Amino acid sequence: MNGPAESPDDGCERPGGRARIPGPRGAADDLDPGYAPQPPRTPRPVPESVPEPFPEPAPPPSHAVLKSLLGAWALAACSAEETQAVEDHLTECAPCAEEALRLRDAVGLLHPEEPLDLKPLLRSRVLEDCLGKRPARIPVPVWASPYDTETARLDALLQDFGDSEWHTPVRLKWFEEERRRSQRTTVAGVIGHLMTVDGLIATALGLDDPLGPDAPPGGPTARTEHFWNASAYPTTRQVRDPWREQGHTLVRTVSFAGRGVAELAVDYGNFALPLGDAFLERAFECWVHAWDIAEAVDYPYEPPSGPHLHGMIDLAARLLPGALAQRRRAGLAAPARGLVAAGAPGRTLHLEIEGAGGGGWDIALDSPGAKPSPERTVAEIALDGIEFCQLAAGHISPQEAAVGQHGDREAIRDVLFAAASLSRL
Repeated sequence: MNGPAESPDDGCERPGGRARIPGPRGAADDLDPGYAPQPPRTPRPVPESVPEPFPEPAPPPSHAVLKSLLGAWALAACSAEETQAVEDHLTECAPCAEEALRLRDAVGLLHPEEPLDLKPLLRSRVLEDCLGKRPARIPVPVWASPYDTETARLDALLQDFGDSEWHTPVRLKWFEEERRRSQRTTVAGVIGHLMTVDGLIATALGLDDPLGPDAPPGGPTARTEHFWNASAYPTTRQVRDPWREQGHTLVRTVSFAGRGVAELAVDYGNFALPLGDAFLERAFECWVHAWDIAEAVDYPYEPPSGPHLHGMIDLAARLLPGALAQRRRAGLAAPARGLVAAGAPGRTLHLEIEGAGGGGWDIALDSPGAKPSPERTVAEIALDGIEFCQLAAGHISPQEAAVGQHGDREAIRDVLFAAASLSRL
């Protein structure tokens, strides 16, 4: 069969043996008589990317705008940007800074301190949590911690008092010369009493005496009576700030003082105590008088924590031999039955304190220099810890104390009366 005739254009060969350059149909090539080479096409330039200009910063708010934000700033209601702008402005504009201080003080009046009834243990929990995460760089000495805690607890009790509560009558009680004594004052008068006696520690540390240069010589009683009689007007709530500031100063001073300061002597007039024991004594009196105040305003008040209460009881137990010897010299206690050389074992009474803060103490009976000896124990006393503190504060008499007792009745009576004699105004 004959196929279709082949076209010379469909072959791969051209006359003269030149090959055709394949390409799209209808395209001219170099054998095409009408072909003319085209100049190379210049590639189209790609425009360079031009960075977008940064937006111009917004102009700072005007003085009028910032001044209008002061109220919201005082209430902590501004955004972070507004807060920064206001605070930057306050560093440059004195009138606005003064207005900001007035507004911040006004906000403080609108938001009074939180009542004690809501979270009475909040401060101690927060401190414990914070110190557990990061101990204080300058920690409060262990022997000053009870004072720091008890003054803070009393201050928390006082924070909600109005003028009427500050003038509530309070009766201070103590034991002297075989009988109970009392003194009537007010809540403000009690805080003044605490401040003036704390001044004994302040002067021992070289700090200012709260009574000033006219402070009378003598111990707590003379200082307190001077404070109460120095003004013709009753003490008011204004006493709270200097008392609180003095307490903070005392704790701060001993915290920075370093080792050895605990042995510094504090003069109480007719006796002296090492600074560490003086802080414990002040913590004890602060708690006792806080209890007096709470009772006067009909408010519940908890005793100190177990470790702090133990330290206070330990101090009273260590002071008992000296108090017993002083009563013996005054003819108020039975004569010693067996004097021994200092450091030698002597007659002993065992004091057992029950409850929180309790423990056991051996008390030398015949001489403060004698060494207590379990083998020479002639009597035993058992007392609840809170009741023993009430006895040592002069709030109950030796006859009223519920005592478990065994052994020498005379020694038991002498020790109970010696414990009551530790109290004073």
